[in-house]
Amino acid sequence: MKKKNIFIRYFVLLVMIATFMACVVTSNHENMGMGISLPPIRFYGPPDVVVMPDTDDVYFVPDIDVDMFFWNGWWWRPWEGRWYRSQYYDRGWDYYNNVPSFYYDVDPGWRGYYRNRNWYGHRWDYDRIPHPRLQQNWNSWHNNRYWERERNWGVQGYQPRQQQQKQELRQQKQEQYHQQYEQRPEIQQDQQKRHEQQRLEQQKHEEQNQIQQDQQQNKEEQNQIQKDQQKRHEQQRLEQQKHEEQNQIQQDQGKSQNQQSQEKPEGGNAEQIK
Repeated sequence: MKKKNIFIRYFVLLVMIATFMACVVTSNHENMGMGISLPPIRFYGPPDVVVMPDTDDVYFVPDIDVDMFFWNGWWWRPWEGRWYRSQYYDRGWDYYNNVPSFYYDVDPGWRGYYRNRNWYGHRWDYDRIPHPRLQQNWNSWHNNRYWERERNWGVQGYQPRQQQQKQELRQQKQEQYHQQYEQRPEIQQDQQKRHEQQRLEQQKHEEQNQIQQDQQQNKEEQNQIQKDQQKRHEQQRLEQQKHEEQNQIQQDQGKSQNQQSQEKPEGGNAEQIK
């Protein structure tokens, strides 16, 4: 009985430790990659990828039921008609407002070609690239065109499509995908929201411009009022100065007349004395 109690306590302790560790891992996992929560894909570890022939270094994740790609340093996946991308393969997904340009080069039958190891009638000896090797080399591979020049994507005796042919196929797919993409109700709703947001931003911008114009006009009017006030003050000062000068002249004239009137009797008396 004593041994049984010890076992139960030990088991409970292990469950508590496991629960605590799971909470810590989940918390760290969520903090490392914030974004939109997409349906999770079960991986037993970082996934291998395979480079797709006749593309600008587009890698796909094999052996899963959903499309997931790696291109230009980002992980990409479609979901419910929209595209999402992330710096991580398992978290941190953000909505991407368009069909990514690399997808126009993706052959629709790539899954069958992969299963049969055959690319347009040629044996396809593809490499399954481990995650660390991809992260270390994808940029240099892209810059050096490694898979096309050195490996020919692993397709035996295959001649890559000419540039003009690639452009024509890309143009066709672009028109097709855009038409299908833009006709989806959820995409139309997103576009309407974006248009409404753009309209509101434009309206806000125009209102801000109008406010700035009104402020500038008000400032100019205030400046003009100040100039007019200064002009009136200067005019009043000149008039006051002129008035004071005239008063001074009148005072000087009055003093002169008084002096003259005082001097005249003295002259008359002198004549009487004579």
